[in-house]
Amino acid sequence: MVSRRSFLGRAAALGLSFSLPALTARAVERRGSERPMSLITLWMQGGPSQLETWDPHPGTPIGGPTTAIDTTVPGLRIASTFPKMAEMMHHTSVIRSLVSKEGDHERGSYHVLTGYRPDPTVVHPSVGAVLSHELPATGVEIPLHISLAGGAGFTLPRGGYLGDEYDAFRIYEPGRGLINMRSRVGDSRTDRRRDGLAVVERAFQAGRTRPASETLHRQMLDKAVAMMSSEQLTAFDIDKEPAAVAAAYGDTRFGRGCLVARRLVETGVRSVQVVLDGFDTHTDNFEGCKTQAAILDPALATLLNDLAQRDLLASTIVLCIGEFGRTPRINPLDGRDHWPGGFSCVIAGGGLKTGVVVGATDPEGLRREPERPVPIADLYTTLFQAMSVDPSREINTPIGRPMKLSEGQAIGELNG
Repeated sequence: MVSRRSFLGRAAALGLSFSLPALTARAVERRGSERPMSLITLWMQGGPSQLETWDPHPGTPIGGPTTAIDTTVPGLRIASTFPKMAEMMHHTSVIRSLVSKEGDHERGSYHVLTGYRPDPTVVHPSVGAVLSHELPATGVEIPLHISLAGGAGFTLPRGGYLGDEYDAFRIYEPGRGLINMRSRVGDSRTDRRRDGLAVVERAFQAGRTRPASETLHRQMLDKAVAMMSSEQLTAFDIDKEPAAVAAAYGDTRFGRGCLVARRLVETGVRSVQVVLDGFDTHTDNFEGCKTQAAILDPALATLLNDLAQRDLLASTIVLCIGEFGRTPRINPLDGRDHWPGGFSCVIAGGGLKTGVVVGATDPEGLRREPERPVPIADLYTTLFQAMSVDPSREINTPIGRPMKLSEGQAIGELNG
């Protein structure tokens, strides 16, 4: 592995400048509102049932066998499969009336990841990409936008018109070490390999200055080497966490991902996505949701408690959301189908109000439109404002088309 000193020395010899000071101890120790803002998105892939999570309607024609329990917020009841979250709901608010017009997984994911419906004339950046673009973090040597995701059918949060360099850096197995992040040969051999690569690069650049620049090869290589030699890579390593802490998150890929997410936020990463797949419950919805709740409940509850105990919740927004919800109607296979017309999310931290329930769905399932419908764009306008990003700011796409970061209206009930 090339050492940081060796790499920087060679960079200086080549006349290159790298302003990558280590994150200072002062910055690491910042807590509360002094700390730079971060976002953790818990992505419920497949579209979680609102009726089996945050908006149950027990005893009604649409409620199925799901029961509800009281929470630490008076009057707020959630599915009884979330007992640990019931004790943590005072840290959160719930939106029960999200609306979208996208009932397909791919299109729905695009909409909820970006705040915009798919448009063949432009590729919008994901919210995480926008945050890493708008809120650069000096001294953070690992990617500012990270996705902790395994499984098939996953839609990676992309940089869109901001550029591929803002795509999320994907980790398939969080908490299980990093693949290809350590050199397999010693420093001297690594340096010889880099010398050889430089010869090839110079040959390619001869007469091709612009094409060579557009590949972003040099920038990506420099960032990769800086990351490989950074002590901040330990943020991905949970081996030194107390066993009781790791156990509280749950020994699952998602639980480990939530613990890694907390460590990444502590290191200064701007946006982390942790994916839990398996919510596409067209058949056997109720047993499937129990299985998912057994994974989500301890991980989310521990994450909120951990952030609060470390005084990181004021500077970290936690958003638990999927691409849509599930139908009030129970189909003949004991499942629920796609439902973008009134679904739920949980949001916490970042100075947003807590204990608020926004909107309501019809307990009889007769009205498609929920009370107080909340478009996805409104959610992200609220989130951007909480993170001191101006949602009305316009950025020109590569073809010169001005695009706002978000076109929604702030959700007044959540403003702190």
